[in-house]
Amino acid sequence: MQKQSRDEQLSALQRYFSLIPVIAVISISIAFTAWTLFNYFFPDLLFHPMP
Repeated sequence: MQKQSRDEQLSALQRYFSLIPVIAVISISIAFTAWTLFNYFFPDLLFHPMP
């Protein structure tokens, strides 16, 4: 009975670790999109100096 519980825990851990790359790509994409939109509406003064 304890062996089955350990196998279930190992399976859940493997499923969790397999999601980490997916979560990383999604979060980086969201962060880059937010950064791009912010810089589009409020440009950085270093690259777009005011006259």
